Amino acid sequence: MEVSASAEQPSAAAPVEHVRSLRNAARLTAAVGALHALLFLGSSLLLANRPGPHASTADINEYYQSADSRRVILVGLYLMPFAGIAFIWFIVALRTWVEGAASRVNPLLSNVQLVVGILYVALFFAAAASTSVLAASVEFSDGEIDPVVAHQFPEFGSALLLVFALRMAAMFVLTTSTIARKSRVVPMWFAWSGYVVSLFLLLSASLEPWLAYVFPVWLLVLSVVLLRSSRKIPSDLLIPTRTPRPSAIIQQ
Repeated sequence: MEVSASAEQPSAAAPVEHVRSLRNAARLTAAVGALHALLFLGSSLLLANRPGPHASTADINEYYQSADSRRVILVGLYLMPFAGIAFIWFIVALRTWVEGAASRVNPLLSNVQLVVGILYVALFFAAAASTSVLAASVEFSDGEIDPVVAHQFPEFGSALLLVFALRMAAMFVLTTSTIARKSRVVPMWFAWSGYVVSLFLLLSASLEPWLAYVFPVWLLVLSVVLLRSSRKIPSDLLIPTRTPRPSAIIQQ
């Protein structure tokens, strides 16, 4: 990894509380990225532990009448918000690290990366809620076990996740790979491989559940790459403090 001149050495006159170690920023990025990937994978596996789309009415009734079965889904549901929180931290930490390590960042790509990341979180939240709506209804409000709801809402959640959220994840991979390639904050092989992953996610036309795991696996690999790259950053290299512009004085 190449570190540009935008990261500064500490100055005796600079207030320590207003500067951050570039190495720590890279490690934080890797940690919260890996945390999101693990939480998302774990939550998705728990939410997938439900009757399939071709399950009979008897199978559906038997499953949702079991408190243990319902609670497996609800554990997955309650884990998913923490996956979203970790991803929000990841976006901010990644932007902070790249801005400190790169001499120049394209503001258009950076803003698109932020927007699609937020949309990705919102969409997989909605997908998780749709998948678990029947289990939550039966568990918390003694709702009826409706086979139609058991079939249709998980399919709706799959469409949200695998059609919409997956495309936002693809755009996140694309913008992140482009920023990483231009700023050289990750190895070139990983930046170029990101284009392959993003095109695969953009062009996939299947609702196979395993597709949802492609992005978190890519994120895990990115976290490992960032963690290895952080070891090459000098411990005394700091992200420069950005001085705010003085407010314009309007003369009367």
